[in-house]
Amino acid sequence: MRAGRAIAILILCAFAVRLIAQTPLRLRVYATGFTNPLALIQDPTDRAVQFVVEQGGRIRVVRDGVVGDTDFLDLRSAIVSGGEQGLLGLAFAPDTSTRRFFVNFTDRSGNTVVARFVRSSSNPLVADPLSRFDLRWSTGFSFIRQPFANHNGGHLLFGPDGYLYVGLGDGGSGDDPDHRAQDPSELLGKMLRIDVNVPDSHPNGYVIPGDNPFASSPTTRREIWDFGLRNPWRYTFDDPSRGGTGALVIGDVGQNRIEEIDYEPRGRGGRNYGWRNREGAHDYVTSRPPAFLPLIDPIFEYDHSVGASITGGYVYRGSSLGANYQGRYFFADFVRGRVWSIALTIDPATADARASGLIEHTDELGGTGQLGNISSFGIDADGELYILSHSRGIVFKLAGPLATPPTPVNPRIVR
Repeated sequence: MRAGRAIAILILCAFAVRLIAQTPLRLRVYATGFTNPLALIQDPTDRAVQFVVEQGGRIRVVRDGVVGDTDFLDLRSAIVSGGEQGLLGLAFAPDTSTRRFFVNFTDRSGNTVVARFVRSSSNPLVADPLSRFDLRWSTGFSFIRQPFANHNGGHLLFGPDGYLYVGLGDGGSGDDPDHRAQDPSELLGKMLRIDVNVPDSHPNGYVIPGDNPFASSPTTRREIWDFGLRNPWRYTFDDPSRGGTGALVIGDVGQNRIEEIDYEPRGRGGRNYGWRNREGAHDYVTSRPPAFLPLIDPIFEYDHSVGASITGGYVYRGSSLGANYQGRYFFADFVRGRVWSIALTIDPATADARASGLIEHTDELGGTGQLGNISSFGIDADGELYILSHSRGIVFKLAGPLATPPTPVNPRIVR
């Protein structure tokens, strides 16, 4: 175990969950006809509208489950797409009066760009393509260099603090060959946190929040919030406006053996999640030292006998699934098309979480053939859950009302 921590890690492959008789979770097609969808984002100004991000470069408009004929934004001419590259993330500014939104994409040179746009003043369902402004990083460039074509990360999300969180993979190849996730001079392999609430005239498009953990460091990129991520594929905050803790929950894709879920109490940045010195809670490549200690264990991990690429999800705070699902974290595996949820028990003294009570929902949702490759989860204005099938081009919605969830068998706990 890593220094100073004794968090229980649930080894998913080490036990089977028995389900008692119940009314199963129900899945219905919400919208279809997409090509490689990667994200569903709720419109903050219209509860009936969501936006679906397609990897190939289009952002589609969905109103009450009906896909619009006109794209919100088409970036196909500006990106390279395929594998782990493409249009990867979308986030709307909390201050909707600015009409701003941000996208993360792989440019024609294979590098990561985070760009700001604004919605049209005459039609909020259409973006102004001429408003594009690429954020300029502390490296001096308006892109983040990607040395390889994989591990781009790509998710964007505003936190409860109003700041933009940018999750970046380690730059690709295998085993992080240049130890970038532990290099304080590199943005790759990190979670970044920036304040984009600046005037349009600002030369960089953001400033560093004063309470960033490395804001005063002369040797560390000041945008960095956390170290030691391999390829964070979907992270979310436990929504405090719905009774959540505000914690950051990260699904981090593993290398050869372990997929992991990391839990970070609200405002508790400056953590090192260990890659490449650790994969999950296990020593991995230790030829070079980590940037700093301690290395933080995941609260949950599973090995590649179970799945091969985690898709992070949400702590459920809606109502249609029933009270017994409140506070459970839903996640999936992209390769195997499996869906699970776990309970989170919060330590009142430390605000850290312990995971327990794993339940697999795959079969009751129609099985892997129905779900295909699960690329993302989404939530709507009511906090209800959606599942995106990358391979089938479908957005599914989890529906209720539902009975009490099944009682899981206690897993083997490794300490």
